[in-house]
Amino acid sequence: MAFSATFSFHGSLADFFPKNNQEPIPYVFKGTPSIKDAIETMGVPHVEVDVILVNNSPVNFTYLLSPNDQVQIYPKNHLPPNRTFVHLIKKFPDFPQFILDVHLGKLARLLRMLGFDALYEKNYTDTQIAEIAFAEVRIVLTRDILLLKRKSIEWGYWLRSKHPKEQLLEVLHYFELQQAFRPFYRCMACNGCIQRVEKKEIVHLLLPETNRFFEEFYQCSQCHNIYWKGSHYEKMESFIKQCTSNS
Repeated sequence: MAFSATFSFHGSLADFFPKNNQEPIPYVFKGTPSIKDAIETMGVPHVEVDVILVNNSPVNFTYLLSPNDQVQIYPKNHLPPNRTFVHLIKKFPDFPQFILDVHLGKLARLLRMLGFDALYEKNYTDTQIAEIAFAEVRIVLTRDILLLKRKSIEWGYWLRSKHPKEQLLEVLHYFELQQAFRPFYRCMACNGCIQRVEKKEIVHLLLPETNRFFEEFYQCSQCHNIYWKGSHYEKMESFIKQCTSNS
């Protein structure tokens, strides 16, 4: 016998539906499915669900659906006022570390520029991303909703925009990272840490023009890329200021 319940997705969770639908959605089911399974079947990954109210009472993901349930689902940044909640998204780490899927190389470089630990490899599989995220306590960033539905992933975010700079602002806002910038601490190429290096130690690697006009240098401890404060540095500084003001 089939039963039905009604689901309402609030705030940014409406992004997972055509035309950002925030109208109640009927859900037909048999047996007693968990509310987590129902939510993900409807297209919303568990990692973006912070609060669930069933018939106006808070529940967690293990709740089993009953006929005619009225379900209200909220993201972390859009909660109903004057209520006591069971928060389903655990507190983010004080120093968040990220892992990005294969389509987000440009975003990884931007996060690294701001000093965030952002793992990225072109050949990562979804399984590898999930395993690394679990083992290293990393937040998954992706445009792949199915990836975020993997049970082992505790923290994650589905990027709405396809444009790297807009994606960066999404991440900064969602994870509240405005006070956590450490510009130029990470290598944009490999995610390693950058350290000051004496010019005499790397002078044999410099182009003649660079050797002539610059004295202050930095080097990645992992891939050994060399950095200096040329015109590219001023452009990046300007971009970082924009991120600070827009996030």
